[in-house]
Amino acid sequence: MTTTEFDRQLRTYLDTGWPDLSGLSVEDFAAMVEPLRDKAAQLEATVSDEGSSVGTGPVDPPIPFALVVTSQVVTADRALPSIHWRTTTGWTEYSADELAAYAPVDGVELPHPTAYLVTGVDTGKGTLDVRAKDAVPIIEAQGRSPLTVDEGVCLLALFPGILKDRNAFFLPGSRDTTKRVAALWVSKGHPRLGWCWEGNPHTWLGSASCVGRVA
Repeated sequence: MTTTEFDRQLRTYLDTGWPDLSGLSVEDFAAMVEPLRDKAAQLEATVSDEGSSVGTGPVDPPIPFALVVTSQVVTADRALPSIHWRTTTGWTEYSADELAAYAPVDGVELPHPTAYLVTGVDTGKGTLDVRAKDAVPIIEAQGRSPLTVDEGVCLLALFPGILKDRNAFFLPGSRDTTKRVAALWVSKGHPRLGWCWEGNPHTWLGSASCVGRVA
C-alpha cells in the first residue's frame, strides 16, 4: 500500500458525503486530514510487518492503516446510514446520547480530537468466542490497543465489506458506564452497530485492535 491508499480512503469519505455530515466543505474536510498523508506513506514500509492476529485462532493479515475521522466531526449515528454494503446501509440501535457516553478506556490515548491514523488493524479473528473483558488483557499483553467505537465505524466506512471478508468484532477500546460492549456485525443483511454483554462469549465475535495511533 502507498499513499494511493490514503487517496482511496479520503475519496471514500468524500463520495459517501462525510463533509456534508460534518458541516464542512469538501475542501475543508480534505484539508483537515491532509497532514496525515505523509504519515500514511511512512507507515506503508513498516506496519505491514507489525503485529498479527491476536489470540490462538486463525490469522488475517493486519490492515496497514485506516484514516479515522472522530465523532467530534461526524457522529456514528449519522455516519452509519452513509455506509453502503451490497444493497443495504449501516444502522445502529444506539441513540446519539448513548453513543456520546462512550469514552476511551484507561490506556487508550487518542492522538488528535478530529482525525488520525490507526495502524496495524486486526479485527480479532484469533479472539473469536473470547469474552470482550478477557480479550482486552490478551490484546494489551501483545503491545496492542483495543479499537474504539469511532475507529470501528471508520474502519467499516473505509472497508464496507469487512464484516463479510473477515469477522464481526467488539470495539472494547471505548466504554460507557454499563457492562455493554459495542460491536459491529451484519444483521438482516445490514451492517449494524450494536452491543453485547462484556462477559458473554460469541463464536462469531472477536475483539478488534491496532498496533498504534498516529497524528
